[in-house]
Amino acid sequence: MLQSIKAKLSLFLLIQVLFMSAQEVDHTGLLNIDRIYSDEFKEDTERKIQWIENGDAYVIIEKSASSEGADELIRYDSKSLEKSIYVPAKGLQIDSGSLPIESFSLSADGSKVLIFTNSSRVWRTNTKGDYWVYDLHSKKLNQVGSNFEASSLMFAKFSADNKAVFYVHDFNVYQENTQTNEVQQLTFDGTGDIINGTFDWVYEEEFGKRDGFLLSSKDSNLAFWHLDASDTGTFYMINNTDSIYSKPIPVQYPKVGEKPSAAKIGVIDLKSKKTAWIPLPGGERENYIPGMQWVQDDLLLIQQMNRHQNTLIVWTYMPSSGELKKIYTEKEETYIELNYPDLSSNAWGSNDLPIVADGKAFLRMTENDAWRHIYKVDITTGDQTLITPFDYDVASMRVPTEKNVYYMASPENGMQRYLFQTDLKGKGKSKRLTPEVFDGLNNYNVSPNGAFAIHTHQSSKKVRTVRLISLPDHKVIKTLVDNSAYEKQLAGLALPEVIFKKVTTDEGIEIDARIVLPVNFDKSKRYPVVFHVYGEPWGQVATDTQVGLWNIMMAQKGYVVIDMDNRGTPCLNGSKWRKSIYRQVGRINSKDQAMAAKEILKLDYLDADRTAVWGWSGGGTMTLNLMFKYPEIYKTGVAIAAVSNQLVYDNIYQERYMGLPQENMQDFIDGSPVTYAKNLEGNLLLIHGTADDNVHYQSAEILINELIKQDRKFQMMSYPNRSHGIYEGDNTRKHLFTLISDYIMEHTPLNSVD
Repeated sequence: MLQSIKAKLSLFLLIQVLFMSAQEVDHTGLLNIDRIYSDEFKEDTERKIQWIENGDAYVIIEKSASSEGADELIRYDSKSLEKSIYVPAKGLQIDSGSLPIESFSLSADGSKVLIFTNSSRVWRTNTKGDYWVYDLHSKKLNQVGSNFEASSLMFAKFSADNKAVFYVHDFNVYQENTQTNEVQQLTFDGTGDIINGTFDWVYEEEFGKRDGFLLSSKDSNLAFWHLDASDTGTFYMINNTDSIYSKPIPVQYPKVGEKPSAAKIGVIDLKSKKTAWIPLPGGERENYIPGMQWVQDDLLLIQQMNRHQNTLIVWTYMPSSGELKKIYTEKEETYIELNYPDLSSNAWGSNDLPIVADGKAFLRMTENDAWRHIYKVDITTGDQTLITPFDYDVASMRVPTEKNVYYMASPENGMQRYLFQTDLKGKGKSKRLTPEVFDGLNNYNVSPNGAFAIHTHQSSKKVRTVRLISLPDHKVIKTLVDNSAYEKQLAGLALPEVIFKKVTTDEGIEIDARIVLPVNFDKSKRYPVVFHVYGEPWGQVATDTQVGLWNIMMAQKGYVVIDMDNRGTPCLNGSKWRKSIYRQVGRINSKDQAMAAKEILKLDYLDADRTAVWGWSGGGTMTLNLMFKYPEIYKTGVAIAAVSNQLVYDNIYQERYMGLPQENMQDFIDGSPVTYAKNLEGNLLLIHGTADDNVHYQSAEILINELIKQDRKFQMMSYPNRSHGIYEGDNTRKHLFTLISDYIMEHTPLNSVD
């Protein structure tokens, strides 16, 4: 009997071991938050390159094999890939050790390298730091601004003759002789309220402006932005954790309805050191100056935009004569974009207008007809030539060559992007350069001469890869990142299927949707749904891009994950589609999302009673509007860094898309989630960083107060001293996405309760 019991017990244990082993094998194909935020999955990225010699070569930062992994600069010939050491690690030795390289720039003749290191963060990016000059001939290394405190210089650049370096320190512009290190101060009134050579918070955030001065091609003049932010209100964030007493963190932040900083352009004659102020009309506080560039040594191109951001004027200015001439005016009934937000472009660019025809014309994208088109504008006469007379949108521009211009578009599928080429004469001929094998989302960093590019590709079926190519033939010279190891790791997972479809609302609006189906999808079953949203003019989410690990994890658990793009998002659906959101933020976009969700939830395999929605920033705002205005559709929501009241966001962004509250206050009220907080019925989790300088923590507290007033139950999580991205501090991202995942899974159960 005892032996029989032992035999049965042994058999039971054996079955248990086999079952556990089978579970362990299955587990290797499943994701969880711990695995996602471990070092297990490593996706390779390309090193940042800098084109030199007009694109015939490029330089990258590499680790030296002979100097214990110290940084050095390596030159590659773009065509032959011949490799040579540009700046050796041994040449970058200082008293404290080897000099780390964060970024670098070259002198006009390529004889000197300006190295940026020891940086510190200013708003979004690290734009303060130390600069060192390395002479490629003498092999000497010399620090610039060594008499100033560490990590305090900004935007250093060589003069054309290499005899000087110019930079910003404490809101003033300086010139330093590279041989004698003699320093000359060029502006003297910079204080923080008065800003020379750089920008306030809102110019950086909404116009992408950081570097605020430029040298003419022959060092005759230096043009710089001068901002007077003395009337801009100060918003205080509070640091409660770094000492036993709280510390206020002041931010000059112009709220919507508040006047912008007064902006003007000064031109310093570098011989006399005298400053001339360009007399742009219209008032310094009622206009923006989002762009400026030298076309010739004695010709400056200036972009001026009115407060409503529906009129753009381009001026030329000649320092030698003081002549100011209006050459181009663009007007819209809604708003004008400068750097058009797009999947295939960096929306925080320089705003420079590409110069063509040997400096006689510039290119400008406009939306004055049904589509976004490129025009060539003659700098002398202002005459315009339509370069892209096609019935589709240009997504973004790339480098123009002598006879052609490269641009991104996707006429048949707005969820993808491809490289095209057309001539500069507007003859109506275009050619797609991206081969069919690269179906999906493509991006290109094109060399200045247009002969080479760094090509990046990904899709819902392909991991991100990067290669150096020649143009316009698109031949691969070298694969820089193939991510084969990462692809193999993903192949070991249980992966979901991704499908794309069009959803038509009852108003006849056609919405793009990307659907990530559960692993082992069974169309006879009904699954819970997680909607991911953004929905404002600076983001498109339903795209043919690779599926992130978090989405894979949720699909493995049995959720359907859906992304959809409403009107007002930067989809390639025509100007009317995008501009329809004007003065309608929070209304037309949330209605489109809700009506599209209502329609898509009619699919047999989706359970309309188990729905969650989540989003970040504008997506957090969208989440709140959907939860409050359409509680019958959305049962659970997670809103991260959301704008609860449009009246507390910055003036440049909110006024661009909504107008001025002094003129149409009701639009702001009707578009703000806090207005509808009383309607909350479902489960809501609010998440916000207390050091968010973009969407202030104030926004969360305003909503919290209203929810309390309306006796609505909710949950919230604040992340101390975290900014808009909520990433600072150990374990932050893992903690955040554990919180998001657990909340959705708790309130949107995998098993239907009938």
